[in-house]
Amino acid sequence: MIQIQDVHKKFEKDVVLQDISLQIRSGSIYGLLGSNGAGKTTLLKIMSGIIRQNSGHVQIEENDVYENIDLKERMIFIPDVPFFFSHYTVKQMANFYQDIYPNWNQERFEQMRQLLDLEVDRKIHRFSKGMQRQVAFWLALCAMPDYLILDEPFDGLDPVIRKKIRSWIIQDVAEREMTVIISSHNLREVEDICDAVGIIHRGQLMLEKDLDDLKSDIHKVQLAFRQERSDQMFENLDVVYKEKRGSVYVCIIRGEYEDIEEQIAQFDPVVFDILPLTLEEIFVYEMEGVGYAVDNILL
Repeated sequence: MIQIQDVHKKFEKDVVLQDISLQIRSGSIYGLLGSNGAGKTTLLKIMSGIIRQNSGHVQIEENDVYENIDLKERMIFIPDVPFFFSHYTVKQMANFYQDIYPNWNQERFEQMRQLLDLEVDRKIHRFSKGMQRQVAFWLALCAMPDYLILDEPFDGLDPVIRKKIRSWIIQDVAEREMTVIISSHNLREVEDICDAVGIIHRGQLMLEKDLDDLKSDIHKVQLAFRQERSDQMFENLDVVYKEKRGSVYVCIIRGEYEDIEEQIAQFDPVVFDILPLTLEEIFVYEMEGVGYAVDNILL
């Protein structure tokens, strides 16, 4: 398990993270979401032991991460711009990984070589952006990490390669209980793969929930009535957003499905639909709730 408790980080006078606390279960895929500049990349680097927090604790398996060589041998961080040694070929970079990661799997390396169809003797800096990212995943997954930390991981990958890599990640989570942390602006992709999400904004954690619980706790509701109704019917509901289009109300309401249904049914609606929200919609309305400027996405 990854445990982050009261983490605070600033660079000179700029506060980037404020009292962040969260837990990530072993063998799960965790999505870290947030607005631009929220502090996601900084938090990932602290989790990876690349930089150190000013205060608070970051522990994996109850051990501090920073300067912990034993933990780092079981951890891979792929940044938004993958790093490779200048003018190294894939083969040379693989040899380097083999030297520093004790669980390196050469058999898997050869199998993935056939599936990715990349030249091992070609210098990595001559590959396209998408191909370099393939190499980053190729090397990372062959190192057989227990913890895989990803910052905007699928950017630049074509759909076929993206699907292959996602399936390899899910396979390792299922078979080896690898723990994965993903920061991405592609919320539909996060929704497809993650078990739990945390949303941070301006360095603070807004919420952290299992994805299923999050989606069951907020709903899009469409209502229409035979007669004009006052807003009194919403008084006992946690309404995140509400607008009226002609005679139809479209609302975002937080709470249990049964409680919402019971409250609204008292007013005898002629149209009453409760619809699930996508993770993208939930994110937008949570951000709007803290004053982050977003466009209306209700369709």
